[in-house]
Amino acid sequence: MSNSKSIRSSSSVVKTRKLVGMAILAAIVVVLQLLSYAISNLTVLPVSITLVLIPVVVGAAMYGTEAGAFLGGVFGIITIIGCVTGIDKGGAILFGSKPMLTLALCLVKAITAGYLAGVVYRAIAKKQIYLGVITAAIVGPVVNTGIFIAAMVLFYQETLLSWAGGKPIVTYILVGLAGVNFLIELGSNVVLGPVAVRIIKAGKTMS
Repeated sequence: MSNSKSIRSSSSVVKTRKLVGMAILAAIVVVLQLLSYAISNLTVLPVSITLVLIPVVVGAAMYGTEAGAFLGGVFGIITIIGCVTGIDKGGAILFGSKPMLTLALCLVKAITAGYLAGVVYRAIAKKQIYLGVITAAIVGPVVNTGIFIAAMVLFYQETLLSWAGGKPIVTYILVGLAGVNFLIELGSNVVLGPVAVRIIKAGKTMS
């Protein structure tokens, strides 16, 4: 009987720690995305920079791919708020053009990026945790940006042409629309990678 109570108590502690950890990571996602809006508004880039994928990877590593998808969803919701309120300049333009499609795009790209980052981490970290974190941190921006670019080409051609300002579309996408953002996102993820590894190891030690 006492063993049963001990198991239930231990399970309850693990669940509580997971809820607290997820809440903290979700809060970090919100803060980092708001920070990215502030940085983007100081530049001429039409698309805001994404800085939230490291906490998403940490969540996926510590709590599973579903946690990565959930944190990606939090990222998507904050992106939607940015589009609707106009904090995200480029997103506001897309929202004004095709509101429902833009809302769906914000969620789909963010959730998919979070989930796949978790899948990649789980596959690689079995052999090398640091490589798993870095690879997942690369996959996240690639998926997020890739889905966004595909949507722009398929559904927002007029806006894309307007942003290109007469430049060749392919060149604008690779250099202007995605290039700078991706490099900044990739650089920040690589820099924060070792921190993420320490957080993941500490979290697993406590669990």
